[in-house]
Amino acid sequence: MSGAALAAGYGADILLGDPRRGHPVAGFGRSAAALERRAYAPSRRRGAAYAVGLVALAALAGEGLARLCARAGLGDDAALAVVVWAALGGRSLGREAEAIAAAVRRGDLDAARGALPALVGRDPEGLGETEICRATVESVAENTGDAVLGPLLWGALAGPGGAAAYRAANTLDAMVGNRSPRYREFGWAAARLDDAMSWLPARFGAALAAACAPLVGGSPAGALDATRRDAAAHPSPNAGQLEAAFAGALGLRLGGPLRYAGRLESRPWLGDGRAPGTADVVRAVRLSLAVGAAGAAVCVVLRSARKGVWR
Repeated sequence: MSGAALAAGYGADILLGDPRRGHPVAGFGRSAAALERRAYAPSRRRGAAYAVGLVALAALAGEGLARLCARAGLGDDAALAVVVWAALGGRSLGREAEAIAAAVRRGDLDAARGALPALVGRDPEGLGETEICRATVESVAENTGDAVLGPLLWGALAGPGGAAAYRAANTLDAMVGNRSPRYREFGWAAARLDDAMSWLPARFGAALAAACAPLVGGSPAGALDATRRDAAAHPSPNAGQLEAAFAGALGLRLGGPLRYAGRLESRPWLGDGRAPGTADVVRAVRLSLAVGAAGAAVCVVLRSARKGVWR
């Protein structure tokens, strides 16, 4: 399978966005939720069986699609392109973020708060303009890894099965990987599996954010300094990498207190710049697009090189 398939999947996401009907990730989520209702117990062992089993099934489905495409004469490249397109969410991420910024810009904070849960898990009630923009920039940064670089890198390294497994792990983390009383034990394995699979994409993304910073008038040195100084203090070993890199690249200060599922959390500050505004949300989206394009180019080369090694 060549790098051209990765390029095709990435291009489909940029041009077409998510499939409007029958999105496989949404279907996976519904199936996972139905299984959770039957399998749930406040047990790490039960949660591990749930998470590992579903991720393994997703990987098998990706590889099965490759075999079907090959038998149909389409070539297994077709499966990689389709799986990567389905797993990516870069265009949707940018569209949602810019819609929130537009609502804030016209003074419709209720609309912005209503749209925020599509991007972040924190409670939107009572958030002001600065807090909404901060949450949106943080989500754009984190999801540049989760929804863009992760599927691309795992597709480059492990083909359609790898891209499907990564997206499954990331989806399960969003569903059950939080620290609420219900999921503290059951969701532990899903969160740890996502952490492990996202480790490399997050650091890849932080490096690319520094490299691409000048394209949005940002600072490579600021991105590197903030990542080195602040990322490790974030409660997530991966989100902190990208959020700190974006904060430093854009000259912003992210992090701080937030309310999640009714609980007040005090997150570390990332970066030492100004508070973000709507223009910074737009710049963050542009930086995310640049990082995604650069990452896609690197992954195309990586996949092509691996294909040559396999011959």
